Amino acid sequence: MDEAWVISQVRTGKTDLFGEVVEEYQAPIFRHLLRMTGNHEVARDLTQDTFLKAYQSILKTDSELSLKAWLYRIATNNALKYHRRRRLLTFVPFRGTEKLPATDATPNTDEKIAIEEALLQVPPERRVCLALHFVEGLRYREIAEIIGIKEDTVRKRVAKGRVEFRRAYESKTGGDIK
Repeated sequence: MDEAWVISQVRTGKTDLFGEVVEEYQAPIFRHLLRMTGNHEVARDLTQDTFLKAYQSILKTDSELSLKAWLYRIATNNALKYHRRRRLLTFVPFRGTEKLPATDATPNTDEKIAIEEALLQVPPERRVCLALHFVEGLRYREIAEIIGIKEDTVRKRVAKGRVEFRRAYESKTGGDIK
């Protein structure tokens, strides 16, 4: 997909072409938000909200926009906002008690569930860096652009998040990551 062409066409009123953007990025954005929230329904809602915000804001964007980075940034901001709201509304914090239903794991293995649960124990600002780097395969520079922080900060968050993830995983499984 030629992102620049699609953006220019949407800007000229051919809004039905935004469907191509949704088709291209819906699954990766959903997976990213699922890793950030640990909840299928919330991830689905945040994915929809991400594309709605993108559609509403596309006329205000720079013509040299990296669509992928921009969508991940909107999605990440939505996930972080969700976590902030949840913290404000939660009277008793149950850290790490969110679990994925058995139907969310493909395939349904104990190791996959342990990985997802351990990832949910990493604070959201580091979790997003881990997920974007190790799962989505983005470089530190791309992550910095998505989140709006310095590349060095991303590097530190990935390093610290990796340690926290390993500690959480080992406490769940009693062993090392394979």
